Amino acid sequence: MDTKAIASSPTTDNLYETDFYAWTQEQAKMLQAGVWDGLDIVNLVEEIESLGKQVRQELRNRLGILLGHLLKWQFQPHKRSKSWFFTLREQRREIHYLLNENPSLKPYLPEALKKAYQAGIDLAARETSLSDKDFPAECLYSIEQVLDATFFPGEPLESGQSWVVEN
Repeated sequence: MDTKAIASSPTTDNLYETDFYAWTQEQAKMLQAGVWDGLDIVNLVEEIESLGKQVRQELRNRLGILLGHLLKWQFQPHKRSKSWFFTLREQRREIHYLLNENPSLKPYLPEALKKAYQAGIDLAARETSLSDKDFPAECLYSIEQVLDATFFPGEPLESGQSWVVEN
């Protein structure tokens, strides 16, 4: 690899602003080649911090969807559906994957749950005939319940439903 060509690229200064993808490729090449003095440190730091924030945001988003469906499940038992069941299962599975790949997020779970709860209320109110005022102001479920594949608030699952499958 021609490290001089990488380090002396005339577009490095503006590339971050004009072609982000090209900037990422250039930065990766410099890192691989050990061309430390050519790195765009300021923007690299910003992007690495942003990646961490994105992972936290993904956790909050998935928790919000999960909480919204748990609320729908509990507060409209007569409308429970295959779609709700599989959304609950999918979000739990994806949250578990996310936590297994990023174990340092586990201490953030209580805060994430609290932040995601309002999004869950908004989802449940938007997708049901209920108002956001019909749901408790504080989350009714513990983080353990939320992540438990066997937890379904309110009336239990009916074993005769064809879409209920073992996890």
